[in-house]
Amino acid sequence: MASHKLDDIDRHILAQLQADGRMTNVELASRVGISAPPCLRRVRTLEEQGYITGYHAEINARELGFEVSVFAMVRLNSQAEADLAAFEDRCRGWPLVRECHMLNGEIDFILKCVAPDLSTFQSFLTGELLKAPNVANVKTSLVIRGAKDEPGVPFDVLEARLARLA
Repeated sequence: MASHKLDDIDRHILAQLQADGRMTNVELASRVGISAPPCLRRVRTLEEQGYITGYHAEINARELGFEVSVFAMVRLNSQAEADLAAFEDRCRGWPLVRECHMLNGEIDFILKCVAPDLSTFQSFLTGELLKAPNVANVKTSLVIRGAKDEPGVPFDVLEARLARLA
């Protein structure tokens, strides 16, 4: 868990890595205005403190044949912590489920699912998700198109907030 306060350079490092996680340490150091050795130490510290949790390539799902994206809103029969944890564990084991978020309100979880075609998703829905223990009902919405898919956090909003507080 994060335990040290971030300074301007740390936040700039995070913003740069969020925009391009493949850059070399030398390039990163140049962009944030410090030399390479302290930059690498800062990156390692940010990783150890949990600010950086991984590095990923952005994959074009459609180019790989994943034509269907669906949001599934799941309501459970029981919201006891053990039942919530069991559902989350089950979600981690389903390859089509790419994201799982617990919500407040009428819906307990929203799942983002991707599949190569509608019949594959339908098989998952009827053969696994709807049959899972504790699932009361599922409502699905097929994604027609995406207007924005931006991972990470808005660093410009963070910087503006910090400037107001200073």
